[in-house]
Formats: sequence, structure tokens, C-alpha cells
Amino acid sequence: MGIEELLNYIVIDNGIRFGKPCIKGTRITVGDILQWLSEGITVSEILDDYPLLKEIHIKAALSFAARREEIVRVIAAA
Repeated sequence: MGIEELLNYIVIDNGIRFGKPCIKGTRITVGDILQWLSEGITVSEILDDYPLLKEIHIKAALSFAARREEIVRVIAAA
């Protein structure tokens, strides 16, 4: 699955979590997922704790973050 397909799992809606990027159909933000992973929580533990999430959602969050980092780098270089 390509990055564009993965990004379809991310939605930004000003009415949900103040417009933070979220997993579609949830209030779980990309930042939540990144924070959990950075704290050493495993993907399996996240999926157990949040049954609405699937592994593809974790991949989508990571892809979104990687894409955002690339955009920030391009803007900074301009």
C-alpha cells in the first residue's frame, strides 16, 4: 500500500480534537500514536487498548508524520 492510500486513513476536522490529524472514524490523533510509540508502548499493546485501531492505522500515522516532516524540511529550505 502506498503512502497516498495510507493517508486516506487520516482526517483533519476542526470539530474533532481542535483540528489535529486523527485516524478516520476515531478521536485518536496521529500525535497520540506517536507519543505512545515513543514511550515504548508496542503496536500490539496499542491495538489491545484501542480496539477501533488496526495496524494499518498505525502505519498511516507514521506515514503522515514522515510526510509532514518532509514538508517542513522543504519549507525551511525555501
